[in-house]
Amino acid sequence: MDCNFKEKNLTRCNCTYDPCPRKGICCECIVYHRSNNEMPGCYFSKAGEATYNRSISAFIKDYR
Repeated sequence: MDCNFKEKNLTRCNCTYDPCPRKGICCECIVYHRSNNEMPGCYFSKAGEATYNRSISAFIKDYR
C-alpha cells in the first residue's frame, strides 16, 4: 500500500478515531504507534479497534 495516497487509503482504513491527523497515511500511522509501543487500529478486530486501546497487550488479548 502506498502510504501517500490518503484518499485511496481512507477507503480501506478501519480506524474510527476521526480526529487523527495520520488517518489514511499508513506509514505515518505505523511509525507513530510503534514509537509509542502500540499497534495501529487496523491491526485489531472491529471490536478491539473500538476500544481505542492500542497497546500490544490489548492486541494480543484481542486475538486470543
